[in-house]
Amino acid sequence: MDVGLVAAKGIVTVVATATVVGGVVADMLVPATARQHFRNPNWPPHAKFHNGQTVWLGILTGVLAIALTWFTGGEQEIQFHIAVIVTSLVWLSMLGASVLPGTRWVDSEFETHPSGRRVPPQLRLALALLALLMVAELVRL
Repeated sequence: MDVGLVAAKGIVTVVATATVVGGVVADMLVPATARQHFRNPNWPPHAKFHNGQTVWLGILTGVLAIALTWFTGGEQEIQFHIAVIVTSLVWLSMLGASVLPGTRWVDSEFETHPSGRRVPPQLRLALALLALLMVAELVRL
């Protein structure tokens, strides 16, 4: 097998795995971040519903991307590119959500920097993972 293809598939698998586990870990398990999300008593049930929807979207798209990446039947090159696109959707949706009116990366009660001047960790993570996916695509050229 082509070393570049294996490396590119490995990168996509790392990002897809982060997509599968990221929401579960950050929004539900790690106490410091879960209290800002799913375990936030100030969030109404409908907000928690959408948080759960987002967590499941990450799980489902990540698993689909891994399956597309490593499935040996079919058109490998097309499957690879679709896997990259599918994996990027959750992270791109974070960027899109950030520009909608009334949204914030962090609720004010959890803000640790005045006026939100610090780059939010979710934004850094999204940009880093999207950059990795671009590297995977470049490796395939």
